[in-house]
Amino acid sequence: MERGNTQAAGAQATAGSDEAAAEEMREHHHQAPVKERPEEPEEPEENPVATVLDDPRTRRWLWRGGVAVGAGALVGLVAGWRLGLTLAVLVVIADVVRRSRTDSTVTAWQKSSAAERRTEKQLKSLQRNGYLVLHARAVPRDDEGVSDGRIDHLVIGPSGVYAIDSEKWDKRLPVRTMSHLKLFHGPFNKKDRLDEARWEAQMASNILGESVGFDVPVQPSVAIYGPSIPWKVMRVRDVDVYAGNRARAYLRRRPKILTDGDVQRIFQAAEKALPPKYPD
Repeated sequence: MERGNTQAAGAQATAGSDEAAAEEMREHHHQAPVKERPEEPEEPEENPVATVLDDPRTRRWLWRGGVAVGAGALVGLVAGWRLGLTLAVLVVIADVVRRSRTDSTVTAWQKSSAAERRTEKQLKSLQRNGYLVLHARAVPRDDEGVSDGRIDHLVIGPSGVYAIDSEKWDKRLPVRTMSHLKLFHGPFNKKDRLDEARWEAQMASNILGESVGFDVPVQPSVAIYGPSIPWKVMRVRDVDVYAGNRARAYLRRRPKILTDGDVQRIFQAAEKALPPKYPD
């Protein structure tokens, strides 16, 4: 009897083992195969040579070099290598000077006679002194049509916020004032130019004040190119008037009234609230 019980128990154990093995085989049989993730393609390494060649300044210098070498080689074959080398250097210098007279971030100002471009060039050097500049920004026009709705240069820096209009006037006519209330260019009363500068500065002040949540006074000024200006800075009808080549000095010699944080906050508000007058 004991042997019979033992054999029965063994048979049950063997059946249980076989059934477990069969169950394991069924699980393995129905289990979804594991798919390996495809390897992501490696991003191509950036070619430093291509990056340099994409720079417009590099292409400009390559163009200069090519023209200079071509002209120098041609003259060198005829008149000698010294004269050819001299001509090549002169070609590079001439192109650098030509570019400097037309270089501007505003397409409309890319001409050698543009007063705005000349002021823009002066203001570039003020960045290291904490000044930030926006050029050709749009403001609302007045009902009488005095303003063209454009601030030539909006300058934001430690000494405050300024709206500068750049003017090119006939150098043959003198500039004079009368009791700080009138500005004349020869026989012509320039009241309209002063009114325009004041309107644009006031519009910018209103818009910036609403954007940042505190008052932002904007000082209007006119930088005049052409005629001789017999003073350094003259305030006429609340507008600062000075010779165009003094624009940089006009800003640098003023006391600091804004922190770096104020400058950044006002500049960011101006970028958003005062759109470019000549959008690309």
